[in-house]
Amino acid sequence: MSRTLTYCQALSEGLVQAMERDESIFVTGIGVDYSSAVFGSTTEAVRKFGKERIFDAPAMENALTGIAIGAAAMGKRPLIVHLRNDFMFLAFDQMINLAAKWKYMYGPNAVPMPLVVRGIVGRGWGQGATHSQSLHGVLGHFPGLTVLAPATPADAKGMTIAALQADRPIVIIENRRLYDIKGPVDIEPNPTPLGRAFVRREGSDITIVGCSIMVQEALVAAQDLQQKGIAAEVVDIATVRPLDVDTITASIRKTGRLVVVDTDWEFCGLAAEIAALAAERCLKQLKAPVCRLGFADCPAPVSAPLEEAFYPKASSITKASLALCGESEEGMTFSAHVDTFKGPY
Repeated sequence: MSRTLTYCQALSEGLVQAMERDESIFVTGIGVDYSSAVFGSTTEAVRKFGKERIFDAPAMENALTGIAIGAAAMGKRPLIVHLRNDFMFLAFDQMINLAAKWKYMYGPNAVPMPLVVRGIVGRGWGQGATHSQSLHGVLGHFPGLTVLAPATPADAKGMTIAALQADRPIVIIENRRLYDIKGPVDIEPNPTPLGRAFVRREGSDITIVGCSIMVQEALVAAQDLQQKGIAAEVVDIATVRPLDVDTITASIRKTGRLVVVDTDWEFCGLAAEIAALAAERCLKQLKAPVCRLGFADCPAPVSAPLEEAFYPKASSITKASLALCGESEEGMTFSAHVDTFKGPY
């Protein structure tokens, strides 16, 4: 049975249900027990479990991650929350050189490493170059890390539960502009299968692949493409690593056209990986060159108009898809994904 929740409410419910079932889970990070409670995603958990299991931490990302790794090695299940995933750069040594390589360095009999890290993308509100990046592509480069980018409220909950049940290091990248979107969410604590992509909309003419907020933009684009009789299939990557190659390639072979849209730079990014996958495994089925859409090749601007031009959006996906399908933009009405995120900062 399901009912409608926002993405942020789903995150909160997933955390509470996981903590109810496993007393070894604790949460730490800057502001996790403040009144703002990470945009409200930890409010209910603080109320139910108190500050012994959900507690604030100073701005010491590298040291905090080391402490969490030690706790995980001793049988706890730590969840670290970064209000901006950019701050994870300061913890990369611990995350990549220790947590991700744990089982490779210490062998099959090593104790588990159930470390979970939430990183929030701070796009918007003049966040600028250092507070608006999305590190899913960077983190997906490293063996040993599982990297998730939920695009729906159901997956926000289900992936949180699945991550907190796993015995390996997992990073969850959340775009805060998704926090107010609504969708059906199971009442029960059902984990989302990790390592799987999901077809969010079926189509036969073109495949649009993305993750996180770009899935929502792609769904708007797919709706608009119907004006020209184009049936677009939307594939939600969901798990960046390990990547569900089979679901993605099956869709590309089915439609013969591919647009990859990402909240990252195109060069050396996830979009490049998907494009390479299409070339390696689907070349004979491709009817047109692969199109990648990503950030402009510069850091994110602070100015709101420049920032709007910086990010790919539904209209840019629609225009790229029209071009690949040999259709003109004449007579088209372009819709936009409605952004209702109101903060706090």
